[in-house]
Amino acid sequence: MATDCKSVASVECYMEITWYGHTCFRLKERKVTVVTDPYDKTLGLPMPRLKADIITASYPSDYLTDNPEMTKNGFQVIDSPGEYEIAEIFVTAIYMPPKKQNQQTSIRRNVFVIYMDEIAVCHLGMLDHVPTQSQVEKFGSIDVLLIPVGGGESLNATQAAEVISLVEPHIVIPMYYSLPKLTIELDPVSKFLKEMGLTKVDPIDTLKLTKSNLPEETQIVLLEAKS
Repeated sequence: MATDCKSVASVECYMEITWYGHTCFRLKERKVTVVTDPYDKTLGLPMPRLKADIITASYPSDYLTDNPEMTKNGFQVIDSPGEYEIAEIFVTAIYMPPKKQNQQTSIRRNVFVIYMDEIAVCHLGMLDHVPTQSQVEKFGSIDVLLIPVGGGESLNATQAAEVISLVEPHIVIPMYYSLPKLTIELDPVSKFLKEMGLTKVDPIDTLKLTKSNLPEETQIVLLEAKS
């Protein structure tokens, strides 16, 4: 499933990935912008006003309710499991059951697979445990994996490394780790890098990708948290 960019342009289109801290990303291509998990000021991070055509919510949030002016953009919110096609973008939302089946108060967690410009991006949201092989198979073939690594209510560094080995993406972008001013206590990203056998990875502002420039081996990409 993909948007056929080459049928409408003489050059290969690209998608652009920008991180805004926590689990919030902007995925942007030629016509459509997807924003994942916008958050409120209680996190201590400044959430900029982002224009979006589609917003995905991997966990319950009061952000959209508390910011009614955002609805003026006419975006569509996806917060329930299912398959969606919006403006030629395909999104699969997969419900992930809680770590313990009797955990009645567990936060609802959705995993999203977003298909843009022939690239499959998997946003794991607040996933808090290593999924089974059968659950991973529901994700399909993944090019870019957006994965929590800071522990707390989500995956820690060791668990994240295990999930990466199961999914086998081309690119891994860590999220949900310690940042200045963040009110949630999380592990630093350095702990995850060490788990992956890396000493240092220089962060970049924005990642621009095409299907043809994906690396053959799994590559870790650090994004700067924009505000």
